[in-house]
Amino acid sequence: MKDKIKVALVKLLRVKPEELKDDVSLQDSIGVDSTEMVETVITLSKEFNVKLSPKDITKFSTISDIAKVIQSKLGQ
Repeated sequence: MKDKIKVALVKLLRVKPEELKDDVSLQDSIGVDSTEMVETVITLSKEFNVKLSPKDITKFSTISDIAKVIQSKLGQ
């Protein structure tokens, strides 16, 4: 799942795959802004066919966090 998230984020954020470590802060280390976070939620909602709300953005700090949120939505 994390690899699929990384592929989507590389395309969306135009970063190098090696920059997206599982525990690297997207906002602090990569410089993802609030608009990009909204785009991330939309993209990942489509990619994984899950309903992610704007509230979920607050939980999206790292790749690992994103995977946990998506996994919890898939498990519902």
